[in-house]
Formats: sequence, structure tokens, C-alpha cells
Amino acid sequence: MADEIEDLMDIYTDELKDLWSANDQMTRVVKKLVGKASDQKLKDMLTKSLDGISQHTEVLKELITANGEKAKKEHCKGMEGLVAEATKHGIDEAPEKGPLRDVVIIAQYQRMTHYGIAGFGTAAAYAKALGLTDDEAKLKAATKEIYGGDEYMTQLAETTVNLQAEDA
Repeated sequence: MADEIEDLMDIYTDELKDLWSANDQMTRVVKKLVGKASDQKLKDMLTKSLDGISQHTEVLKELITANGEKAKKEHCKGMEGLVAEATKHGIDEAPEKGPLRDVVIIAQYQRMTHYGIAGFGTAAAYAKALGLTDDEAKLKAATKEIYGGDEYMTQLAETTVNLQAEDA
């Protein structure tokens, strides 16, 4: 938090800026993970998620400026750590066998996604407390979309990827 926090609005806009940074960091690593995944459904979902992250980033920028702040992000150290782990486990030190790597990619993706669910959900709660009903609706919609992607990854892991990894 670069500026001094004086009220809930400051906390809210700081959260939005943090999420923007988190999304940018996640985008960079997901692009790399797409190229490392072997399961086609996993590749497709990772690619689709990039569009969702981009759309959610646009919502964040819109909400930041709509609330009188400059459109700038604030570096998210939480996502920095998650991206470092995703890079280490999903790329740099990943298993050579495709199905085993896919299992690791899903796990790392879901860790980053859970950060997004928590962040967008928190921002929606702040918007509600501030009486920003349009902001709240947009943030809740983004949270729901992120959660849907997470559920899809769980289903993919449980019905396909984990089973393939067990046979690898």
C-alpha cells in the first residue's frame, strides 16, 4: 500500500490495484504453462482462462478510474510468490512425462486461481459495504467466473489428468 490508508475506499481501490498486478503476473505464467501442458483439454482451458483474466483486468481498470483513482497497478507480492511456485514446479523442475506435468500445472493454476477468488470476493464485499452496487455486481460476476474455471480444472483433474498420471 503505497499511499496512506484513510478509509475503506482507500482499502478497496488498493485491493483493485493489487488484483490488476496479480492478473498481469498470472497471465505471464499461464502463457508459459499452455506450452508445457500435454492434455488438449488442459491446454484449451488455460488458453480460455487468459481471455477471462484479460476481461477481469479491464473491469479492474474501469473500477479504479470510476472511483477517482489513477489507472495504475500496485505490485502484488502474494501472486509473485504463487507465480514463482508455478514457474518452479510447472516449468523449471516439472516432471518430464506429460501427464505428470499436467497434474502439477493444474495444481499450480488452482493455487493462483484461489488467490483470485479470495481477492475478487474481498473486493466485492468492500464494494457492498461502500454501497457501490454496480462495482459489487461486476466483482461478483468475475468471482463466479473464476470459481467456474477452478471447478472445471478440478473436474478435469479428477476425471482425466490424474488418472493419466497414475498410469504414467
